[in-house]
Amino acid sequence: MKRSIMAFAAATVAVVSGAALAADLPRGPSPYYAPAPVSTYNWGGAYAGLNLGYQWGKVSNSSINPSGIFGGGQLGYNWQNGQFVFGGETDIQLSSADDTFAPYKFSNPWFGTLRARIGYAMNNILFFGTGGLAYGDVKGEFNALTETKTEVGWTLGAGMEVGFTPNWSAKVEYLYMDLGERAFSVTGANNGLSSSLLRFGVNYHF
Repeated sequence: MKRSIMAFAAATVAVVSGAALAADLPRGPSPYYAPAPVSTYNWGGAYAGLNLGYQWGKVSNSSINPSGIFGGGQLGYNWQNGQFVFGGETDIQLSSADDTFAPYKFSNPWFGTLRARIGYAMNNILFFGTGGLAYGDVKGEFNALTETKTEVGWTLGAGMEVGFTPNWSAKVEYLYMDLGERAFSVTGANNGLSSSLLRFGVNYHF
């Protein structure tokens, strides 16, 4: 019986000593797991698209407020540096905006812009500000008399664009446009058009 106890004690000491030695041995290097690659949307390059929106206007020196649906197309180019995106865009629009204050009527048959854009990209979401040149026709009518002036002014706005495939994006944009003033014979005054523009559009990136 005494020999069995001594043998068990010796075996226990051997096991504990072996475990202690194993704990003291240097460990091998931990396995390395490479991080998953981060996908970054590319905003650089040329693009073209279409847009549709609504226009609220005001003719200076009158009580006439032309409003209506407008739509057209745009062309642009972006340069991207990190998360910052710089570019230029031009667009041309046909508009149904008009208003009548008898016996006068004013309308804005078409307009266009030439703008710079600067934005901040969060992967496929781009927030941007924009501003530049605006131009277009302002048409005045008095009974059977019609007079049209091409006016030049400025525009300023901001928007957001979302890329939903590598080549396609959608945007929402607000612009304030001021076409300045010119003398109209039908009113005997200087009249110009300022408008708020809200539009939605899609772009194809080449």
